[in-house]
Amino acid sequence: MPREWDAKTYDSLPLPHLGWGRRTLARLPLRGDERVLDAGCGTGRDTVGLLDRLPEGRVVALDGSVRMLDELRVRLAGRLDQVEVVHGDLTKVPLPFDGEVDAVFSVAAFHWIEDHAALFAALAGRMRPGAPLISDCGGRGNIAAVKAAVAEVAGRGGEGDESASDSWEFAGVEDTRERLAAAGFTDIEVSLRPDPAVLQPGEQLEAFLATVVLGAHLDAMPEGEREGFVKAVAARLAEPVVDYVRLEISAVRGG
Repeated sequence: MPREWDAKTYDSLPLPHLGWGRRTLARLPLRGDERVLDAGCGTGRDTVGLLDRLPEGRVVALDGSVRMLDELRVRLAGRLDQVEVVHGDLTKVPLPFDGEVDAVFSVAAFHWIEDHAALFAALAGRMRPGAPLISDCGGRGNIAAVKAAVAEVAGRGGEGDESASDSWEFAGVEDTRERLAAAGFTDIEVSLRPDPAVLQPGEQLEAFLATVVLGAHLDAMPEGEREGFVKAVAARLAEPVVDYVRLEISAVRGG
């Protein structure tokens, strides 16, 4: 199963994910009465905008983090009659809900899943023919400067675990096209978009790194070493910037 998150801290941060969500939602064609899977819904920030586009529809909000889903329920209180909240693994076949969906929407989630071939196959298995998949996630070259800083810190006295970066899959354009086609998708459009996030140096940058970026590394080390590790990584960045590169996907489930 995916890792757990500090959902409250995550939700309090000035996340660039808000812009990614708006941009991704704008690419999703909807009539307003569909059943849509929000794949890796997190705390429901983007689910709110999705529900606004679905006055007569429903959302299947699926995430691997119980804490994220708890925050989603709080955020969407009063609108949960339109939401099926599902805790589960996005690579599980079949995905842990009943029936098919008319579309799949996902923001900042797919790069946390190592096996994209399994991911796309699992999604296709719950999509009706002709259903669109519209998503955003970290792509090839994502957070390269942060990863370099982590490697420097990890190489200093064995502090940290650089191998934890293996928990990400920052895929490229061609390998993503091939995986989507193999899973039965058509009308495939994939692109990479550099989109750096500028943060305030010090506390804000460190909180962002600890909560959003370095969680897999921190999970692998004793609690007493975590704060020092985050500060050391932040100190090695040339500027308080997380150098995001977004992988944007548009595809259609084949018939």
